Amino acid sequence: MTPTGLLADKVVVVSGVGPGLGRSIGLRVAAAGARVVLAARTESRLKEVADEIAGAGGTSLVVPTDIADDDAVADLVGSSLDEFGRVDVVINNAFALPSMKPLARTDFDQITASLDLTVLGTLRVIKAFTDALAKTNGAIVNVNSMVIRHSEPRYGSYKMAKSALLAMSQTLATELGDKGIRINSVAPGYIWDDQLKWYFGEVAKKYGITPEQVYEQTASRSDLKRLPEPDEIAEAVVFLASPMASAITGHTLDVNCGEYHD
Repeated sequence: MTPTGLLADKVVVVSGVGPGLGRSIGLRVAAAGARVVLAARTESRLKEVADEIAGAGGTSLVVPTDIADDDAVADLVGSSLDEFGRVDVVINNAFALPSMKPLARTDFDQITASLDLTVLGTLRVIKAFTDALAKTNGAIVNVNSMVIRHSEPRYGSYKMAKSALLAMSQTLATELGDKGIRINSVAPGYIWDDQLKWYFGEVAKKYGITPEQVYEQTASRSDLKRLPEPDEIAEAVVFLASPMASAITGHTLDVNCGEYHD
């Protein structure tokens, strides 16, 4: 049977596959017809997503990977090419959780660790896959965050890392454009997943209100009066990875139901 969809016959590498957005990206690119390479440090989580892809009739490869390690990333490239013979798209979703402290109280080690994973880890993956992507006129999609649009307290170290990721993405779009490689970013807002549901429950307990009220107060700041779900973010990633975005590079697509406008 011939695969159909925006990513039919493409080989897509997804790093940072976790229980939330990473899982949704893996499932959506598979549903769009791609053969998927799933990469993250936790092998059991990768296998769960691979089982879901297989259950829907898709094809995937599990490669446990620490993107902060040169040898692990080299193995990711080698395993991808050995299994599928090519790579068309790389999606970088790995990131370090923010410290959630003012910069004055944020340990320098926390900032360094965040930059090392979110920025340098992503750069390591891109550099390793550049030759393979050049052969396929490939695409890269980096998952960023709406934190680049605001300067709210306690997000300082996270904004530093994500802003550096954005600057790097834009520079690489220029540097790799003559190789036919496109690089774009997706900047999600709040993502209505299990982690955020838990967090809203904790906020509700703290202020003596319901989780529904926390949701309504948060969503009221957006034009659509709701929060995007993981699959909606993943669909934006699929679009930028697909031939439908063949003339788009160096761009950042906000997916936040209208909470922030660029």
